[in-house]
Amino acid sequence: MLSTIQNAVKIKDIRKKLIYTLFALIVVRIGCQFPIPGIDSKAIAEFFSQQTSAIGFLDVMTGGSFTQMSIFALNITPYITSSIIIQLLTIAIPKLEEMQKDGEDGRKKLGEYTRYLTIVLAIVEGVAMIVGFGNTGLITGLTPTIILVAVMSLTAGSAFLMWLGEQITEKGVGNGISIILLINIISRIPE
Repeated sequence: MLSTIQNAVKIKDIRKKLIYTLFALIVVRIGCQFPIPGIDSKAIAEFFSQQTSAIGFLDVMTGGSFTQMSIFALNITPYITSSIIIQLLTIAIPKLEEMQKDGEDGRKKLGEYTRYLTIVLAIVEGVAMIVGFGNTGLITGLTPTIILVAVMSLTAGSAFLMWLGEQITEKGVGNGISIILLINIISRIPE
């Protein structure tokens, strides 16, 4: 197996794809450290450290971003949810089923719908998260400006991860969304 990896690295195209993927994953891990502006991430992390394993599972899926309230706290879950919704709607709505069968053009259009739905879901999830934490007292001094900035940060973070996952799929190695999810889970193994 080691010789297979060595032979793969010798091929320039594969080496470029591996380096691209590695660089993208480094960007993901760095982004998991940037806190949402206006939010006291230390107070939230302290609160979560006292919670049950359900929060721990969510934190593992986000690579620690959720308990740190980083800009990647939503991770790629809005994208995964929207792609499942679109797939289910292709069964229920004949027009979408027709698009799916239209070949590459139809799949591109469904991908576009998935991306739009991802943004909508990220906004809804972001508002729910920030307002929910504000109502429990975890976020003090919650103003409309802080809510807007926090929701925009979460939405932008989720959209960036979606875009980066698509870039890894196109220019890197493997399915980008799955690789981002994998690197986040692996990053939590030491803990």
